[in-house]
Amino acid sequence: MEKVVPIVTRAGAEDKRTAQSDDCVRVSGVSPQHTPATKIWFGKVFNEPGHRSPPHHHKECETGGYVLKGHGRIYFGDDYKEYTDMYAGDFVFVPPFMPHVEVNMSTTEELIWLTCRTPDNLVENLPDVPDEQLEGYRRS
Repeated sequence: MEKVVPIVTRAGAEDKRTAQSDDCVRVSGVSPQHTPATKIWFGKVFNEPGHRSPPHHHKECETGGYVLKGHGRIYFGDDYKEYTDMYAGDFVFVPPFMPHVEVNMSTTEELIWLTCRTPDNLVENLPDVPDEQLEGYRRS
């Protein structure tokens, strides 16, 4: 039997070979891409000031997030007319197959959050929408 041991991904050595949405940068700390994990993806997501993702969903993945820094917003629903805001210290759950847009509502500060998905970081990008369709969003 092969010995099982904890695997540490050191700061700065996170894996960037994971599904992305435009400039919303996802790096994995624990994932099938670089650890023996088979049922979890756990990483950090960076959204530059004023950045938003294109519409997308995470296929069959259940997604949990925790905001470390900043003010984020997730648009969802018909024509992305609904939204929920999140701030440092907040947790968020996004159901499987839910189309959404992730936004950094600040035009001066980075949004950083931890994200966990099962079984992996699956991303299906969808047709984009104009910025004006997202109530309250501005790039700068």
